[in-house]
Amino acid sequence: MSSTPEPGEFVTRLTEDEVTALYAAGRPRKWERGATICTEGDVSDWVLVLTSGRVKVSSHTEGGSEVVLAVRGPGALLGEFAAIDGLPRSATVTALEPVEGVTIRDFSGYLHDHGRVAVMLMQMVTGKLRDADRKRIEYGAFDTTGRVATRLLELAERYGEMSNGAVRVALPLSQDELAGWTGASREAVSKALRSLRDRGLIETGRRRVIVHDMEGLRKRAR
Repeated sequence: MSSTPEPGEFVTRLTEDEVTALYAAGRPRKWERGATICTEGDVSDWVLVLTSGRVKVSSHTEGGSEVVLAVRGPGALLGEFAAIDGLPRSATVTALEPVEGVTIRDFSGYLHDHGRVAVMLMQMVTGKLRDADRKRIEYGAFDTTGRVATRLLELAERYGEMSNGAVRVALPLSQDELAGWTGASREAVSKALRSLRDRGLIETGRRRVIVHDMEGLRKRAR
C-alpha cells in the first residue's frame, strides 16, 4: 500500500504552504478495505484528500450494474464536485485496500483563501471531463480486449513495480470490478485476459497482474 502521492494528482500540484494549510483545515480519517467512504446520492459537503491506499469511484446503472469510473490513489482529491455545487454525490467511493486521508469540510473557504489553487482545480476538473470523453470514445472504438489492455496499461504505469524485467501490479480490482471499469461483462473480461496471456503479454494471479511486454500491451491497447 503506497503513501507516495501519484504524479499529477492534486497534492503534487500544491506548494508546501498550500499543502500545510489544506491539511490544517481538515482532520485525518481511516477506512478498512471494502468500506464505503461516500455514497452516490448522499448530500454532504466535505472533500477527501487521500494520503495512502487506493479507492474505486463507481456509479450504478438503472439496472443495478456497477460502472467503475476511476481508480484513485495517494494525493487524489475526491468529492470536489459536491463541495463546490452543493448537489448530491455523483458517485460512490469504496476503499480497495486500507485507506487513510484528510477530510476537509470548508473546502470553499480554502479555495477562497488560495486563488491559485482554485484556478488549478478548474484545470483539473477540465482534465477529468476530457478523460471521460476519451473513455466514451474507447467504448465505441475498441473491442473488449483493447479496453482491458488499456486499463491494465494504466494500472501498470501508475502502480507497477519492476521485477525481473517485468512490471508487477498488485491489482486492487476483482474481475467483476475490472468488467465495470471496461464496460464489459465478466465473461468478456475473462476471455480478454486469456487472450493477453496467450500472447505472452501478461501473467495473472489472485488480485495481481505481471506485464511481461509493456510495448506489446500498449500496441494492443490502441
